[in-house]
Amino acid sequence: MTSDQPTNYGPPSYNTMPYQTAPFGPPGQPWMRAATTDRDRVIDLLTAAYGEGRLTKDEFDERTARALAGKTYADLSSVVADLPGGSPVAVQPYRAGYYPPPRPTSGLAIASLVCAIVGFSLPAVICGHVARTRIRETGEGGDGLAVAGLVLGYLGIIGWMLLFVGLTALVHTGHAVPAIPSPGGP
Repeated sequence: MTSDQPTNYGPPSYNTMPYQTAPFGPPGQPWMRAATTDRDRVIDLLTAAYGEGRLTKDEFDERTARALAGKTYADLSSVVADLPGGSPVAVQPYRAGYYPPPRPTSGLAIASLVCAIVGFSLPAVICGHVARTRIRETGEGGDGLAVAGLVLGYLGIIGWMLLFVGLTALVHTGHAVPAIPSPGGP
């Protein structure tokens, strides 16, 4: 294979950066402290170079010791600077906004759950169904809240219905709780 590109050791991600431009100064930032994973990458590069015969056993041992003792990116870069693949530790910090912003939570889903917890079962069920419809249409977050509000709302409705049926049955069978006599007389 003839190529002007030097051989890259290790997985392809070792020589790639999370994004193309460096927002915090020149690439590499040699003054930053290195992490254990950075040291592991350097040792992987040294192992590959030793396996190809580019380093002797003594050089490999000495460079591995320097890599394990390295504190900054500059320390690690100096260990592998003369090997193909260059410095695999030129990692940049992630810029702000790298992750997508969180989705807003549906207010109706929150209202459904709050109503269900407070005991307003019918409004909880109504808000829960409307919230789930809007969440599907708009992509908002809070589907779990709406489902929880619906479940608790329906359980509340069933509970109120059982209480009403039980009290009605008690009154119609004549086994109602007797009235407490007033303290003033019969």
